[in-house]
Amino acid sequence: MSDLNDPRVFFAAERTLMAWNRTGLTLMAFGFVLERFGLFLHVLRQTGHVGRDLSFWIGIAFISLALIVIGFSIVQFRRVLRTLKPIEIPERYCTWGGIAMNLSVVVLGFALLAYLFSEL
Repeated sequence: MSDLNDPRVFFAAERTLMAWNRTGLTLMAFGFVLERFGLFLHVLRQTGHVGRDLSFWIGIAFISLALIVIGFSIVQFRRVLRTLKPIEIPERYCTWGGIAMNLSVVVLGFALLAYLFSEL
């Protein structure tokens, strides 16, 4: 990828991975807040309507988008890792730590989706 032979290239890629992780977490949180806001409006209305409102589906869309963003960031990071020379990765540095963090967020995101769909 680069001819710098410098570990800063790897650390920049890792920072980018974590930035995408934060973006995904923000999208996921926003989706959850939207979904809960719809539930709040449903309680305020106190009508006989039982079902999913538009806010539920928009919230689910944001959470799904977050999972796609985080998954794509893992793929991109792995592609960058394959292009780096061994000298650009610090010796005995755990290169899978960021990937493991993102994978755990994806698993928890799917658990959140399962929880939201099982409710009602």
